Order: sequence, then C-alpha cells, then structure tokens
Amino acid sequence: MCRNIRPLHNFAPPATPDEVHAAAVQYVRKVSGSPKPAKDNTEAFDRAVEEVAAATQRLLDALVA
Repeated sequence: MCRNIRPLHNFAPPATPDEVHAAAVQYVRKVSGSPKPAKDNTEAFDRAVEEVAAATQRLLDALVA
C-alpha cells in the first residue's frame, strides 16, 4: 500500500518541495489506511497532505546538520 518514505534531512542537495509533498501524501495514505480517498473525503485528505507537508518543511528548515 505504501512505499517507504525516504529520509529528507541532511542530504545534498536538500529535499525539494515535490519530495516533501510526496512524503506527506505517503504519510496521510498510511495514517488514513487508504491509498486514494473516497470522493467525499478528498477535501479532508488534500488538506491533511498540505498541513503535513507544511509541518515537514518547517521541521526540515529548523533542523541543524
């Protein structure tokens, strides 16, 4: 159902926004137990992905090497 999420910290070059978003999608899929949300849940799924991606980016920006 879910491929492994690759580590995003401490790599050269740094993780791209696309990689952060892809990791967020995989995380939300894993937590929700659904590889693709039902039509009624798409908005909640997309909102969760954006929130997780934003939190992930803030974390990566704050970590020191």
